[in-house]
Amino acid sequence: MKLNKQKKIVIIILIVIALGALLTYNYVYKNHRNISSEVAVFSIGVTDLFQEFRKNPEASNLKYANKTIITYGVLSSLDLENRTIVLNEQLFLSGEKIEFEKLIEGQSYKFKGRFIGFDDLLEELKMDQCELVK
Repeated sequence: MKLNKQKKIVIIILIVIALGALLTYNYVYKNHRNISSEVAVFSIGVTDLFQEFRKNPEASNLKYANKTIITYGVLSSLDLENRTIVLNEQLFLSGEKIEFEKLIEGQSYKFKGRFIGFDDLLEELKMDQCELVK
């Protein structure tokens, strides 16, 4: 009878450990966001967005950080090797779904992506997971 109680205790402990491991795994490895399917919270020009951050970086960061936004501006530089774009010399963005080869410097474009933040040192806005809005 004592052996059966010990087996039950061991089985219960193993179940608790397995559940704990499963919950920990699900907490640490959350599903990635699909920015393409999300509705943009804001639509704002690069220059206006930059001015907001220059005036009040803390409030602007709370407002835009980690949110899906649409922004537009003139393509000022394009790096095909690193797959990055700069709009209005103020917004640095990247994205796997962008067809970089079709973009032309000096043209206006609109992008949807996740806003990362404002780099005070470089005075540059940053976005990732971007895609071209047509």
